Amino acid sequence: MINRSVCRFLPQTFDKILIANRGEIACRVIKTCKKMGIKTVAVHSDVDSSAVHVKMADEAVCVGPAPTNKSYLNMDAIMDAIRATGAQAVHPGYGFLSENKEFAKRLAAEDVTFIGPDTHAIQAMGDKIESKLIAKAAQVNTIPGFDGVVKTAEEAVKIAQDIGYPVMIKASAGGGGKGMRISWNDEETREGFRFSSQEAASSFGDDRLLIEKYIDNPRHIEIQVLADKHGNALWLNERECSIQRRNQKVVEEAPSTFLDPTTRRAMGEQAVQLAKAVQYSSAGTVEFLVDSNRNFYFLEMNTRLQVEHPITECITGLDLVEQMIRVAKGYQLKHKQEDIPINGWAIESRVYAEDPYKSFGLPSIGRLSQYQEPINLSKVRVDSGIQEGSDISIYYDPMISKLVTYGATRAEALARMEDALDNYVIRGVTHNIPLLREIITHPRFISGDISTNFLPEVYPDGFKGHQLEADKRRELLASAAALYITTQLRSQKVEVDGGKVEVSGQWNLASPLLPLTINGTDRMLQFKLRVLSKLAAELNSYMPEKVPEDTSSILRSPMPGTVVAVSVKPGDTVAEGQEICVIEAMKMQNSLTAVRQAKVKNVHCKPGETVGEGDLLVELE
Repeated sequence: MINRSVCRFLPQTFDKILIANRGEIACRVIKTCKKMGIKTVAVHSDVDSSAVHVKMADEAVCVGPAPTNKSYLNMDAIMDAIRATGAQAVHPGYGFLSENKEFAKRLAAEDVTFIGPDTHAIQAMGDKIESKLIAKAAQVNTIPGFDGVVKTAEEAVKIAQDIGYPVMIKASAGGGGKGMRISWNDEETREGFRFSSQEAASSFGDDRLLIEKYIDNPRHIEIQVLADKHGNALWLNERECSIQRRNQKVVEEAPSTFLDPTTRRAMGEQAVQLAKAVQYSSAGTVEFLVDSNRNFYFLEMNTRLQVEHPITECITGLDLVEQMIRVAKGYQLKHKQEDIPINGWAIESRVYAEDPYKSFGLPSIGRLSQYQEPINLSKVRVDSGIQEGSDISIYYDPMISKLVTYGATRAEALARMEDALDNYVIRGVTHNIPLLREIITHPRFISGDISTNFLPEVYPDGFKGHQLEADKRRELLASAAALYITTQLRSQKVEVDGGKVEVSGQWNLASPLLPLTINGTDRMLQFKLRVLSKLAAELNSYMPEKVPEDTSSILRSPMPGTVVAVSVKPGDTVAEGQEICVIEAMKMQNSLTAVRQAKVKNVHCKPGETVGEGDLLVELE
């Protein structure tokens, strides 16, 4: 129901907006529309018919089956939904059709407002080759590289040799880390060309690539811009986005610990120069790589709302979705550059349904059997589009939510993030909260000593989980023992190896969260315990241990996904490290290789098949 008392104080914009997206960003846009008194239309695939964004909207239209190219990327079906519902405008969120100039053109042809920039800006900034040339002309710092389209793998090798290794191979269209590969030699360039072009074609329908110098050990810092249709443009400070895996962001913060006021202003002014050069209107983001000497280089411009926009909203007080809607209707910006503050500090953790112990996060699918967000805590924001019972599907991005905490200082925001992660309950799928917690409590992160290489440098052998120190291990054992002994007493003194530990708590086992006080310090315990009696423990020692499977002669899928290519057949001899097949999961392609030289015995998969985690793909003799 529309709150008319709120509407009286807001300028008239649109009566009805269709959100051409799903999940948390669709929910996020709907919230602002409700605040502004605007009715909303959700679109959904058949498997999303009971999704949260569908329930939140005033109307909902099914636009096709689960695969994105048949639903959320199905322009014909979405245009039909617009006509059927009488929506006056479309907010595209991010991803899907948000930077698709053909979609924006089709909307304009039917006099439907696209809540974003015009097609000229989308085309100019959506093409990394053209955007780099425009940036140069606008006197924006750019990375050395080849400004044309790379057509073949051998041409890529020659260009890489001319630029000098390392180089970055990346898709000309799109973003989000898809279609990007770092190459350190000729062979990696050939392989990177193949994978990047395939990912680009799969994700964006455009397999064109470019190559530029890879800046080793940089920071990834972006500037949020906001511009209207009257020539006004602002920069809304920066976001530090250096904590990444597979070129995708994991933890972001605003502002950055690294920028000084002079560099911040220079980056902001160049971002605005670029926006004005393409007559940009709406919210957008200019991304930069920043080296250790605070030299910064244009990376790309995203002509849409960014995933991490909430942290900018926290430190500026602006609702970026509201600003986008106002601009799309033709209003001028209400603020001047001097009105844009940096109030406090905000941190965002991207909570994913993925296994952080496998390459820092391979997708995990399943149903959320238990789900509880830490929204009861002070200055915590959770942007999500799921609820208890929701399915995490192979068809879509595995993001569960964006967890945001805010404080007067960075230390305050980090302490709240640690508390929020401890109070977040997710059961039914594997999730990355253990990794997120390790990142935000790591001494290097706390000190601000970070770069895009943070994860491989801190965890060179992969993430192994939190390693308990002796005193923390005693506390955990004591907590488990006290929990087992009684649920009646308010406190227990338990003796474990190394001394006595005093544990007290409310012992409410109906909740998955158990607040305890251990030796005078408040802790939050999430528990799944198996406590054995003395006799059972003694007998358990005689149970045979499960022998790990010999994986040298078999290849199993490390994740759920789709087989894109199979490079071998029975009878072939493969060398160590040779590609056997390629699995695509969440639009990312992963090459699976042989661990030793061997002859192929059997192949149990073929291109186009869907496989689950642990499925047998290939047997070797």
